[in-house]
Amino acid sequence: MNKKGLIFDIRRFSVHDGPGIRTTVFFKGCPLECHWCHNPESRIFSEESFRKNITLGNYHVDEVTVVGNWMTAKEVMHEIVTDRVFYDESGGGVTFSGGEPLYQPEFLKELLSACKNEGFHTAVDTSGFCTADILSEISGLADVFLYDLKMMDDHDHMKYTGVSNSQILQNLHFLLETNREVFIRFPVIPGINDHDENIEAMISWLLPYKEIIRKIDLLPFHSMGKGKYHRLGKTEMMSGIPEVNESDLEKIRRKILAAGFRA
Repeated sequence: MNKKGLIFDIRRFSVHDGPGIRTTVFFKGCPLECHWCHNPESRIFSEESFRKNITLGNYHVDEVTVVGNWMTAKEVMHEIVTDRVFYDESGGGVTFSGGEPLYQPEFLKELLSACKNEGFHTAVDTSGFCTADILSEISGLADVFLYDLKMMDDHDHMKYTGVSNSQILQNLHFLLETNREVFIRFPVIPGINDHDENIEAMISWLLPYKEIIRKIDLLPFHSMGKGKYHRLGKTEMMSGIPEVNESDLEKIRRKILAAGFRA
């Protein structure tokens, strides 16, 4: 377990990243540049230091934020096993998120294998943007995939994420055809992907797999990550975009329920 991976956070007691109480390990590095990303510190695959001058009364001090730590699989597992009792009592486990965990496939494989040896339930939270070979290797090690579907039109997908959705859809097709457990996650972004055409196209694409897909989670856009862009000196692309209206979210949920999915 001597391989090293770049990790930017490990959060305990998560209840939104798969079944039960979970420990979520956030990998650094992502090939997508989603306009609405609420973890901008996760994108670049390197350790980063951000220096910001702040004023405290009559004093001026430099505040340095370091994002990303190289860790061995053994070091990560030391953090994970600490929470074993919570996994056992809640039916929880470990979720690997990011960034994009499939961006560091060898390190992810080592951690998934280590978790399997410990008997821990594992989830991979992914955009699905990777080669078919990588996904095929990972698919046999993870218990469940939390799979993002952002928009069905390839041109729009390129515009708002920087990559095509062609490989993403091919990889999702592979997981569903091989009966892997999949939760679909749909980030609802007002004025970008919440329109009827995109919702109906998503439902239509998923409909043949209705009996396989456990559920579709709606993830409403929020502006909580806005301050991170300022602190990290990055450009915030969602200025002026409102948070999701509750009635609009319910409208989308009802469409998904009417098609026979859990939402």
